[in-house]
Amino acid sequence: MKLFCIFVISVIIFGELQTTFAQTDELNRNLEISDEEKIILFGGFAIAVIAIFLFLARDIILRRKTSYDKEDFESKKDRTYEKYHSDWGDDYEEMGKRRNTKEDKEFRDAAINNELPNYYEILGIPRDATQGEIKKKFRELAKKTHPDKTKEDSDEEMVELNKAYEVLSDEENRKKYDRYLKID
Repeated sequence: MKLFCIFVISVIIFGELQTTFAQTDELNRNLEISDEEKIILFGGFAIAVIAIFLFLARDIILRRKTSYDKEDFESKKDRTYEKYHSDWGDDYEEMGKRRNTKEDKEFRDAAINNELPNYYEILGIPRDATQGEIKKKFRELAKKTHPDKTKEDSDEEMVELNKAYEVLSDEENRKKYDRYLKID
């Protein structure tokens, strides 16, 4: 650490000495700018500032006026309209997110590990069963295996039954499940 401090101090001293000696030369180095050059420089800076302003305000300048803008509503005062009617929410999708759901991930992981249970066998129904048949069979099995009815420890069976019914009773989840179970 001492070596580093000594190095930094020596660099600072050396730099100061160099700038001191460099400024001792008395050369006539005056920058002379004519009036025309000043006008050109000022005009260039003014154009640049205006261009930056227009670029930053482009959304406000080009925004289409709606009927809401023409009227004097109470919601304009506390900006509630802008909260619920912004252009940002229409097609917003979070970056890095695919439209995969939790069920997709569960089915995919279970199918990869060969742990995907056959919910059709759990409920004892054919693969082409209708929603009514699924509901009827689930209720029948739930009455038989419910822990309050049987007075036995059948919690795990009820969990399996509930999961099977949850997946097969929803058309979308059933299609996903069939896809991962390799059923067409």
